[in-house]
Amino acid sequence: QVQLVETGGGLVQAGGSLRLSCVVSGRTSSSYAMGWFRQLPGKEREFVAAISLRGGSISYADSVKGRFSISRDNAKNTVYLQMNSLKPDETAVYYCAADRYRLSRTTSSYDYWGQGTQVTVSS
Repeated sequence: QVQLVETGGGLVQAGGSLRLSCVVSGRTSSSYAMGWFRQLPGKEREFVAAISLRGGSISYADSVKGRFSISRDNAKNTVYLQMNSLKPDETAVYYCAADRYRLSRTTSSYDYWGQGTQVTVSS
Protein backbone atom coordinates (compact mmCIF):
# COMPACT_ATOMS: atom_id res chain seq x y z
CA GLN A 1 0.00 0.00 0.00
CA VAL A 2 2.75 2.44 0.99
CA GLN A 3 6.40 2.20 0.00
CA LEU A 4 9.30 4.21 1.38
CA VAL A 5 12.73 4.32 -0.25
CA GLU A 6 15.73 5.95 1.43
CA THR A 7 18.68 7.29 -0.53
CA GLY A 8 21.71 9.42 0.19
CA GLY A 9 23.71 7.19 2.48
CA GLY A 10 27.37 6.54 1.97
CA LEU A 11 30.83 7.10 3.36
CA VAL A 12 31.70 10.43 4.93
CA GLN A 13 34.59 11.66 7.05
CA ALA A 14 34.04 12.68 10.66
CA GLY A 15 32.78 16.24 10.76
CA GLY A 16 31.24 15.97 7.33
CA SER A 17 27.65 16.14 6.16
CA LEU A 18 25.12 14.01 4.34
CA ARG A 19 21.54 14.54 3.32
CA LEU A 20 19.23 11.55 3.31
CA SER A 21 16.04 11.46 1.28
CA CYS A 22 12.96 9.31 1.67
CA VAL A 23 10.49 9.10 -1.20
CA VAL A 24 7.00 7.88 -0.36
CA SER A 25 4.75 6.22 -2.93
CA GLY A 26 1.25 4.80 -2.76
CA ARG A 27 0.09 7.72 -0.64
CA THR A 28 1.22 11.31 -0.54
CA SER A 29 3.67 12.14 2.22
CA SER A 30 1.27 14.81 3.49
CA SER A 31 -0.96 12.01 4.77
CA TYR A 32 1.59 10.90 7.36
CA ALA A 33 3.82 12.07 10.10
CA MET A 34 7.35 10.95 9.24
CA GLY A 35 10.30 9.85 11.29
CA TRP A 36 13.95 8.93 10.92
CA PHE A 37 15.50 6.15 12.96
CA ARG A 38 18.91 4.52 12.97
CA GLN A 39 20.29 1.18 14.02
CA LEU A 40 23.88 1.11 15.18
CA PRO A 41 25.83 -2.15 14.85
CA GLY A 42 24.66 -4.58 17.52
CA LYS A 43 22.10 -2.12 18.92
CA GLU A 44 18.35 -1.65 18.82
CA ARG A 45 16.78 0.80 16.43
CA GLU A 46 16.68 4.29 17.95
CA PHE A 47 14.80 7.50 17.29
CA VAL A 48 16.55 10.33 15.45
CA ALA A 49 13.96 12.87 14.29
CA ALA A 50 10.30 13.22 13.36
CA ILE A 51 8.08 15.75 11.62
CA SER A 52 4.32 16.25 11.56
CA LEU A 53 2.32 15.79 8.39
CA ARG A 54 2.34 19.52 7.59
CA GLY A 55 5.83 20.12 8.88
CA GLY A 56 4.72 22.42 11.68
CA SER A 57 6.03 20.28 14.52
CA ILE A 58 9.37 18.51 14.83
CA SER A 59 11.17 16.41 17.38
CA TYR A 60 14.83 15.42 17.69
CA ALA A 61 16.80 13.03 19.79
CA ASP A 62 18.96 14.92 22.26
CA SER A 63 22.10 13.52 20.70
CA VAL A 64 21.44 15.16 17.32
CA LYS A 65 19.93 18.50 18.30
CA GLY A 66 21.71 21.38 16.64
CA ARG A 67 23.36 19.13 14.06
CA PHE A 68 20.55 17.34 12.25
CA SER A 69 17.54 18.86 10.54
CA ILE A 70 14.41 17.11 9.32
CA SER A 71 12.22 18.63 6.61
CA ARG A 72 9.65 17.59 4.06
CA ASP A 73 8.44 18.57 0.62
CA ASN A 74 4.94 17.20 0.32
CA ALA A 75 4.67 18.19 -3.34
CA LYS A 76 7.52 15.75 -4.01
CA ASN A 77 6.37 13.17 -1.45
CA THR A 78 9.82 13.39 0.08
CA VAL A 79 11.24 13.72 3.58
CA TYR A 80 14.84 14.76 4.21
CA LEU A 81 17.35 14.40 6.99
CA GLN A 82 20.24 16.83 6.81
CA MET A 83 23.09 15.53 8.96
CA ASN A 84 25.97 17.83 9.85
CA SER A 85 29.08 17.36 11.98
CA LEU A 86 28.77 13.61 11.76
CA LYS A 87 30.57 11.46 14.30
CA PRO A 88 32.05 7.98 13.85
CA ASP A 89 29.70 6.52 16.48
CA GLU A 90 26.78 7.55 14.27
CA THR A 91 27.68 4.90 11.73
CA ALA A 92 24.41 3.04 11.28
CA VAL A 93 21.65 1.99 8.96
CA TYR A 94 19.21 4.88 8.75
CA TYR A 95 15.50 4.23 8.21
CA CYS A 96 12.56 6.44 7.42
CA ALA A 97 9.08 5.57 8.63
CA ALA A 98 5.50 6.80 8.24
CA ASP A 99 2.85 7.15 10.94
CA ARG A 100 -0.83 7.41 10.03
CA TYR A 101 -1.79 9.37 13.13
CA ARG A 102 0.79 11.67 14.66
CA LEU A 103 4.43 12.47 15.27
CA SER A 104 6.03 9.81 17.45
CA ARG A 105 9.42 8.89 18.84
CA THR A 106 8.77 5.17 19.27
CA THR A 107 9.27 2.53 16.60
CA SER A 108 6.04 0.71 17.50
CA SER A 109 3.95 3.75 16.54
CA TYR A 110 4.99 3.68 12.88
CA ASP A 111 3.00 1.85 10.24
CA TYR A 112 5.41 1.76 7.29
CA TRP A 113 9.18 1.49 6.99
CA GLY A 114 11.77 1.89 4.31
CA GLN A 115 14.55 -0.58 3.59
CA GLY A 116 17.25 1.56 5.17
CA THR A 117 20.39 3.22 3.87
CA GLN A 118 23.89 2.70 5.24
CA VAL A 119 25.77 5.69 6.63
CA THR A 120 29.42 5.15 7.49
CA VAL A 121 31.39 7.88 9.25
CA SER A 122 35.14 7.39 9.16
CA SER A 123 37.56 8.76 11.74
